[in-house]
Amino acid sequence: MRPARQIYQQIRPKVRAAIWLAITGALVCAVGCTGNVKPNSSATVQTPGLPTGQTTFAISGTVAPVLSATTTLSLSGASTATTTASNAGSYTFSGLSAGTYAVTPSSSGFGFNPTTQVATISTSDVTGVNFTSKAQTGPTFTLSGTISPASAGSGAAVVLSGPVGATATANSSGTYSFPGLSTGTYSVTPSKSGFTFSPTAQTATVTSANLTGVNFTGTAASQQTHNVSLNWTASSSTVAGYNVYRSTVSGSGYVKINTSLINALTFSDDSVSSGTTYFYVATSVDSGGDESSDSNQAVAVIP
Repeated sequence: MRPARQIYQQIRPKVRAAIWLAITGALVCAVGCTGNVKPNSSATVQTPGLPTGQTTFAISGTVAPVLSATTTLSLSGASTATTTASNAGSYTFSGLSAGTYAVTPSSSGFGFNPTTQVATISTSDVTGVNFTSKAQTGPTFTLSGTISPASAGSGAAVVLSGPVGATATANSSGTYSFPGLSTGTYSVTPSKSGFTFSPTAQTATVTSANLTGVNFTGTAASQQTHNVSLNWTASSSTVAGYNVYRSTVSGSGYVKINTSLINALTFSDDSVSSGTTYFYVATSVDSGGDESSDSNQAVAVIP
């Protein structure tokens, strides 16, 4: 590794004065080093603890006006179930774990607005998942499609707007559907954190049959770029400048990353990759080109 530097260190010891390397901010570093990876996009999200003794939850709501016919409500998502609305139009799904669910009502001869709703349980019961019923004046149909690849489609929220509104969650294969629709023109829009979709929305017209193939393609959003800002103390000797070396192995394998001598006491490494840990050292160089020994090692963990 860098034999010329080893020879110079023996012949020209006058530039051996130590320099101290740091990384501006707060991350994992060598002893005495403080620093920050910019932008600081990593975060730890803590979910509040469950109320004492509560390990399962409920989703509830109403169907109004109350129907003379039986109204069946179907639950899908983290688990599946069916129930019927009471004589007062209320319903409840109990014994549920935390997760994302979809509730869909159905009753012969009636339509519902919205046709389906998403309910997400985190740390408490979900109430107010309500539906409005209306007697159908004609047949109803289903609008469906697929979001691909499955990594983009699974769990994506799909919003329907038009004669009725609804929200559905695509299954693990990226497939979604909206049942119980009357004829008309609808708009379908998918969304999922960390992804963009093409097209961003589609207009779909339901006429006299089920409408399939309202499909979307998802793409992972570009990862946020990062850089590492380094700084160091000045050498106690007279020097011409400084070099910065980087490795992905602690204590060895350092490669110089500056193209020319650095005259300042700071340097920004803009060529880092997410999910990688980097190890840095700095050296000072005198007017004769002789280089000092390495500074302390600083460590940057890129989120």
